[in-house]
Amino acid sequence: MKIRIILLLVLATFGIAAHAQRGFPFDNEIRDFKHQDSISMPAKNGILFTGSSSIRKWTDLEKRFAGKPIIRRGVGGCTIEQLVNYYTPYILYPYQPRKIFIYAGENDIAEGKTGKFTARQFYRLWAMIKQNLPNAEIYYMAIKPSPSRAKYFSEVRIANSLVRSFIKKRKHTHFIDVASVILDPVTRKPDTSLFESDMLHLNSKGYDKWQAVLAPYVK
Repeated sequence: MKIRIILLLVLATFGIAAHAQRGFPFDNEIRDFKHQDSISMPAKNGILFTGSSSIRKWTDLEKRFAGKPIIRRGVGGCTIEQLVNYYTPYILYPYQPRKIFIYAGENDIAEGKTGKFTARQFYRLWAMIKQNLPNAEIYYMAIKPSPSRAKYFSEVRIANSLVRSFIKKRKHTHFIDVASVILDPVTRKPDTSLFESDMLHLNSKGYDKWQAVLAPYVK
């Protein structure tokens, strides 16, 4: 029995390495998460935040929602397409969360994908979650308008609109508008004071805005 368990662990590790050889992006971050889990696996029925660097860089997320079973699994500059094709078996399914908050799609569009393509990737992700975690409540966080990516705003609006329409017809699925709250109330353009110097990632004041919107759902 021990030999069999060791063999399975070796095969699992080899599987991740094989993905890396074929171009598995951010493999090192997935390995780090698996190492963390091997030391202390988060309890089931937690509240999972996943997606791209806007989640990865939200380093005080757990403190902001102190007392809540937060599991933060943001991956580098990942796309929602990569969540579908690579990451869900590693950073979604194992935790069996009761709530899943997703911030992804901005990088797909920045890589030249259309809003329609990006929305379709969410449809695929939604179907995968419903099949493998049927009891999980799903929360899609709207793609934010980052000042450094202003040329993509039209595609961002298309993606958000399509995802919102899709979600309206699905049970236990929610569209969370974390995009409009970072706009200047007068100009209706992104408030640059809420961003880091790269004009891409939120600073603490920007995350204050997100926290206020998310608070009613993180419970």
